[in-house]
Amino acid sequence: MRGVSALGRALRLRPRLHRLARILRFRLRLHPGWAAAFILITAIVVTQFPEAYAFWQRIVLGISASLLFFAAVSIREIILSFLALSKGMPVKRVTLFVFGGVSPLAKRETLPVLEVLLATAGLLYNLIMVGILYAVYSVLVSTGHAPFDGLILWLAYLYFLLALFHFIPVLPLDGGRLLRALLWKETGYYDRATAITSWAGQGVGLLIIAWGILLLVLSQRWFGGLVLVFIGWFLHAAAVQSRSPMILHKNLRGVKAQDVVDRDCPIISRQLSLSQLVRGYIMATGQRYFIVADGVRLEGIITVPNIKKVPPKRRHSTKVGEVMTPPSELVTAQAEQPAASLLEKMNEWQIDYVPVLEQGRVIGIVVRDSLMRLVKTRAELGR
Repeated sequence: MRGVSALGRALRLRPRLHRLARILRFRLRLHPGWAAAFILITAIVVTQFPEAYAFWQRIVLGISASLLFFAAVSIREIILSFLALSKGMPVKRVTLFVFGGVSPLAKRETLPVLEVLLATAGLLYNLIMVGILYAVYSVLVSTGHAPFDGLILWLAYLYFLLALFHFIPVLPLDGGRLLRALLWKETGYYDRATAITSWAGQGVGLLIIAWGILLLVLSQRWFGGLVLVFIGWFLHAAAVQSRSPMILHKNLRGVKAQDVVDRDCPIISRQLSLSQLVRGYIMATGQRYFIVADGVRLEGIITVPNIKKVPPKRRHSTKVGEVMTPPSELVTAQAEQPAASLLEKMNEWQIDYVPVLEQGRVIGIVVRDSLMRLVKTRAELGR
């Protein structure tokens, strides 16, 4: 159920995401932790700003602070991504965490000197942003724009803490990218350097979480403790993601889409009515996802969410071809495509099923859960 609904959301959003990706030349994905960050930043402003300001004013200031912080972090990652693209690095997507972005790159897609360049640029951006915010604060003070001057000063302080945080030598922070580049240069092993710095990032994240829990339990400093727990969680999650391309490529080396395809996936005709599909296939087997094909030529896919959009009274007269998702809106794979790159694409779009083609013929489907189980099993057994 979760996979099919995620697929439906991805299919509905894909045209808009493609347009945005064409503008930026890469996809920007927000980590779910941003919701907690918005709430925390707003809560800090509401509780810390003088009570001389009305409650609704402090809420507006809190929301404004959250949006400004989000804009500053987003601009940083857009600049760094364009810098990477200008140096020939194939940035396809960036996951935006509270402290910055993570872009999955394999060894063949980067170099130690490029890692140093991007990390240095990130550190410089942070310091420049602190300077810009403080300059804006000075102007607001001289012109008497309270309480906005206090808000900007607080943001400058927050971003200064973020700048210091990025000097910690663990992935995915800028300091970690510098350390990885150094280890990679000295040892010649990119995967080992990535593993060391990302594991260090996970460790630091867990230590920050433990620190937050201690504040909660021993000092009953609920607010500060929760902030530390969330920071540690963000860092831990980002450190895990920074290592994911290495894990996928290592454990799916030599595996192609044709090796993991499910050739028994039901293939139906576009002329089938929805009522026939429901009675003859879905109610009998529980299958929620079908390939629509003319013989072996892919014509689209249809899912239970597609069918639910049609009122039950109209399903008898509505054909599969009228509500299916056409090939132009689908992610497909070629039989010879490496399974690692396919899984990266499925994770990117949050798609659980991808039709596989061989010389224009549909031969079956790849299921993301099956690929993930294969990665886990090969990792456990050391391939």
